Amino acid sequence: MKQVLRGCLKSRMRGHVIVGVMTISTDADKLYDTDLTDAAWALIAPMLPAARPGGRPRKINIRAVLNAIFYLLRTGCQWRLLPREFPGWSTVYHYFRAWKNAGVWTCIQRSTYQQARRQAGRTACPSVVIMDGQSVKTTERGGIRGFDVHKRVKGRKRHILVDTFGLLITCRVEPADISDRKAAALLLGGLRPLFPNIRTVIADAGHQSAELAHHLLRQDGWKLQIVKRRQRAFKITGLTWIVERSFAWLGRNRRLSKDYEYCVQSSETLIEIAATRLMLNRLAQA
Repeated sequence: MKQVLRGCLKSRMRGHVIVGVMTISTDADKLYDTDLTDAAWALIAPMLPAARPGGRPRKINIRAVLNAIFYLLRTGCQWRLLPREFPGWSTVYHYFRAWKNAGVWTCIQRSTYQQARRQAGRTACPSVVIMDGQSVKTTERGGIRGFDVHKRVKGRKRHILVDTFGLLITCRVEPADISDRKAAALLLGGLRPLFPNIRTVIADAGHQSAELAHHLLRQDGWKLQIVKRRQRAFKITGLTWIVERSFAWLGRNRRLSKDYEYCVQSSETLIEIAATRLMLNRLAQA
């Protein structure tokens, strides 16, 4: 009986059912639908930081690390439950955390965003942007949280800013009990040097504030345009529903079904990675 089982295991290993650490070089090596294609890898590879000089040379396959992060984001699994075909979970998490702290993910997201805008025949900087928030539950993992009285949700609130294509510009995660007006000021703060062509910021009635509107106009020269619910259907076209569709795009990733992270910075980074993957898919298909 033992010889039969040993023979079955050897045959399964020859059929690549049991494999070692993933070695990615071409599309033929893809194991999961979440893996990067050659075209997507060619786009993101130049944006990744090079290995530090000195010490032992880097032996890890960075493309496999990215594939593991995209797999975790899409399927919602835990770090320790990553399939064995990927590099060790501690290695994958190390790169995720190191690049988060260094701002690498944010730079990749902004660079990919500019490429997606140019591919669509638009300038890199939009002139009209839309913002909105989404309350999500947290888990027993802990971290800061609050209670959204209006939505009856205990957790955090994701605030995002998108353009008229629905592509993410920036995001911020706050406790759910912080008002949209306060969160909007934090979300938009410091964006003018990066996006100088913005002229109009569109939001729903939850962001209505004379103080916020005056601050944006005086500080950045932006006009805050509030869209009330009764106006959405006919009077104003293609505005607030765009950001709601963007939330739906982000919701395809099961890791974002709730806020599973302890730090809000990790939550913001995962949103940026999800938006980056969405734009990479569009650029790679062109």
